[in-house]
Amino acid sequence: MNIPPGIFKSYDIRGTVPEEMNVDNIGQITQAILKFYQDKIGRTDLTIVTGHDMRVSAPDFYPLLKKALVDGGAKVLDIGLVSTPTFYYSVLHEQADAGIQLTASHNPPNYSGMKFVIRDGDNIIKIGAASGMDQVRENAMQGVTVIGSGGSEQIVEGAVQNELQNAYKLFPTEGISPLKVVADAANAMAATYIEALFNDLPCELVKMNFNLDGTFPAHQPDPLVFENYAELYKKVVEEKADLGLAPDGDGDRMFFVDEKGNMIPGSMITALVARELLKKYPKSRILFDKRYTMTPKKLLKKWVARMALQELVMHSLQSSYKKKTQFLVVESSGHMFLKLTGGAESQVAIILIVLKAISESGKPFSELIAELRRSYESGEFNFKTDAAQEIIADLKSTFSDAKLSELDGISIEYPTWRFNVRTSNTEPLLRLNLEATTEAEVAERLNEVKALITKHGAQPHTH
Repeated sequence: MNIPPGIFKSYDIRGTVPEEMNVDNIGQITQAILKFYQDKIGRTDLTIVTGHDMRVSAPDFYPLLKKALVDGGAKVLDIGLVSTPTFYYSVLHEQADAGIQLTASHNPPNYSGMKFVIRDGDNIIKIGAASGMDQVRENAMQGVTVIGSGGSEQIVEGAVQNELQNAYKLFPTEGISPLKVVADAANAMAATYIEALFNDLPCELVKMNFNLDGTFPAHQPDPLVFENYAELYKKVVEEKADLGLAPDGDGDRMFFVDEKGNMIPGSMITALVARELLKKYPKSRILFDKRYTMTPKKLLKKWVARMALQELVMHSLQSSYKKKTQFLVVESSGHMFLKLTGGAESQVAIILIVLKAISESGKPFSELIAELRRSYESGEFNFKTDAAQEIIADLKSTFSDAKLSELDGISIEYPTWRFNVRTSNTEPLLRLNLEATTEAEVAERLNEVKALITKHGAQPHTH
């Protein structure tokens, strides 16, 4: 049985279908995860929540996944077709030992994958490179088989409603104005919770691409590629809407669009959400990644929040909740981890926070964001290269008079501008993000840094 070791990524499993993941190996991969769970938890009679996304391979893979767990003696709680945040909350709600979600997030249609977690009290612990993925891979490579008794399968209804009701307790809907919202679900899983959420709100929802379709006929469900959502930007303006929503494929990332049809950078939403949370939970600790820090740092200092920079690795960010000191952890890629939801993403909660902030301000979304802006961002640029370390050394030498951080690649910082360069975990790519206090300086410094990178033969790369 062939299981390519490369499908075991830094924070999940992903592979092409049928070359890397197929009906012949999906059961063995699942049993490798089950064996890890049994060893980690110290029991064999485990209760495991399972769910899946809308990918075309799911109808073939999902029954085999559940069978592998039942054959290994697990009690399977099947929550069916759900987003990844709904899956995370269900593991908590059902008080399960662990969970497996069959999903490949925003990847193209020919991919499948798995995100899997362990529940530790009120916390969700995602399994990745720092928390057990190596052991899962080793189990799979060795062909570990788990045979148990007492396994069973139970259908669990109402997962989305359970998630919504919890969000309403944490962030009541009172005070939300009848805003007009355009959402482009990209034929993917966020459609399930967005539609259910807006059925309970006084807002008007204009739906785009809400029909679930794993071939992604409208566009790829990746909001980091801003052009994917070009029709959303137009629709927001045409509808005279107050804002737009741009989720990713499995619904655990969310980007926002202002009333002018502009995608709002993740760091600006970080600032807005942090401000609203700090009103209710003063002096909470906020962690954010190294890509864009100028706006969050300046504002959080002003608001007397406790803050820290964190390496840009999702499982590292999320696992910080084990220390029970972090209240909000954010990535500029759209992931937001809330202590209130077990340290996992809850985009329902984030949407509620944003809607409430717009409603209470009485201002257009763009003005609300403008009040928070302290910097401008370049967006991410990727370069294909085998000379990453040579390039990084040259950048350190060229900008030797700057403040240097080597947390997650290198960050070079001057009083009015800064940039971060880091290598990809999975591809021969160098990633560049740059920010400055003015748009003009962003353009100037971006050309300067790009020239230094490309002189080593690095080629611009787009997905």
